[in-house]
Amino acid sequence: MNQEEYYNNIDRVFRLPRVWSNRELKKIAHLFEGNVVNVSGWKDIDKEGGFYKDYFTSASSYTITNYKREAKGFQGLDNEIFLDLEADLTKELIGKFDTVFNHTVLEHIFEVRKAIKNLCLLTKDIVIVVVPFLQVMHGDYGDYWRFTPVTMEKLFEVNGMKMITCTFNSHRNASVYLFCVASKKPEKWKHITNKNSYYEDPVQSDNGFQNWVGCHAIDNKVYMKSLNKVSIFQKLRKKLKNYVK
Repeated sequence: MNQEEYYNNIDRVFRLPRVWSNRELKKIAHLFEGNVVNVSGWKDIDKEGGFYKDYFTSASSYTITNYKREAKGFQGLDNEIFLDLEADLTKELIGKFDTVFNHTVLEHIFEVRKAIKNLCLLTKDIVIVVVPFLQVMHGDYGDYWRFTPVTMEKLFEVNGMKMITCTFNSHRNASVYLFCVASKKPEKWKHITNKNSYYEDPVQSDNGFQNWVGCHAIDNKVYMKSLNKVSIFQKLRKKLKNYVK
């Protein structure tokens, strides 16, 4: 089974975007050295039978942070620390890590600006964030936000970071995740910087609107067919008028 066949035969609400984002992380995780932290990482599982720790093959250390146990939080694991993203960081955590990773957590934090600020304070250089652009509401511990590439770019910018890449899945009738990487040293990462727009979909849309992120997620075939019928009717009407003349 090839990748496209695999994607076509799995849950499109939660699993497909997760698998896609895992593939994106695997492309670049080996590039990041030093101290890596998975913030609010629960058990660090990638939901494909693996662990995110194993993605970061060049890391010298790997830490997990968690919050409340009832919100898929603190587990008592090795190299795990307690961290509330809505509270001020302790001094010893500021700039402690070289790479900060955070997967589908920010939508569950009401004070999202504070959470982003803390992610940026934790790192000396890199922040990797996966967030939903389009997905059904979920999580009994709160689900507050959905994000666009422009939102993420601005949130990083106000915290002194530059978003160097932001990709998204363009599968039809599926949830859409953003995979964003920001840096405090963007000149160091020119080889992975997006050369195209952060929000333009490379796959041509057939829904009649802008070819932007999310353009394949909502089936618009009924509307497009109705437009096509109107267009055909108008052409026939014009021909009949010309014939009568």
